[in-house]
Amino acid sequence: MKKPTTKQLNWLKRGLQQAGGKLPLFDKNGQHYDNRLIKACITHGWAEPWFNNPLKPDWLVCKLTDNGRAACTKATHSSD
Repeated sequence: MKKPTTKQLNWLKRGLQQAGGKLPLFDKNGQHYDNRLIKACITHGWAEPWFNNPLKPDWLVCKLTDNGRAACTKATHSSD
């Protein structure tokens, strides 16, 4: 199983404490996350689209999958 990059992992981990595993649209500096990062996480099964935003259809609103949670847990435990 492929491991998330540092950027991907940082994005995924932000969903661990959110209701329903909702992943953020913006980083801690208020910058929109790159759609390539989000799409890569979807492709690897770590995130999935949650719903379409009718006001901003180009924004990918996603949530963590069980595989995404597992990838975050593995990365946390392997860095101890």
